[in-house]
Amino acid sequence: MKVLVIDIGNTRIKWGFSEYGSWLRQGWLPTVRAAELAAEFTALPAAERIVISNVAGAAVRQQAATAVDGLAGAAQWISSAAAQCGVTSGYADPATLGSDRWAALIGAWHLTGQACVVVNVGTTMTVDALSAEGAFLGGFIVPGFELMRGALARDTANLAAREGGFSYFPDNTGDAIASGAINALAGAVERMRGYLAETAGVVPQVVLSGGGAALIEGRIGGRVTVVDNLVLEGLLQIALQTGT
Repeated sequence: MKVLVIDIGNTRIKWGFSEYGSWLRQGWLPTVRAAELAAEFTALPAAERIVISNVAGAAVRQQAATAVDGLAGAAQWISSAAAQCGVTSGYADPATLGSDRWAALIGAWHLTGQACVVVNVGTTMTVDALSAEGAFLGGFIVPGFELMRGALARDTANLAAREGGFSYFPDNTGDAIASGAINALAGAVERMRGYLAETAGVVPQVVLSGGGAALIEGRIGGRVTVVDNLVLEGLLQIALQTGT
């Protein structure tokens, strides 16, 4: 089966074209350029299924719908479910979970088949717990690196935006801000892994994805697996299961 999957986030639109479960091409463009999405697909073979996750709002959804119109049958716009592709949701109202988080959980379960902490580092960072039985137990939403820095610049008198990098012992304000944000992100992941370890009885691996993954990959102890496009992996599984 030839499948086009699209992950529309607040900052980037990522897409992948798969044939018989293997990726032929992947790409991305900034979400603010969603009107150019159709040009990304001009050289692709004809798709049999199109599956899309969108968390960027109605206007971007309409632009993406226009871009894929005529490429295959009606596109499937996913929403989170109580159970799908081997994953069950423990969210109080499963339908209110972001579709990107749901797809990432499905992708992680497909790739690992075991308890793990599923992390997507983008405009925000999501940190979700997946049990050894494929149950989504719940998770955090944390402001991303730039949101943290932006909040300090906007809401304080003396912490204007400035360059900075990670340091164990920052000795200037730029490094102090950058290091604080990175440690906050990594710390949220570490806490969730500790909570899941108490529940699961084993120390789970971390499955890390998103444009900001490199910021924290080296700051997290234990086993960390980086997956470039975890949401796309989940969308592909949804496409393959619903297309059979």
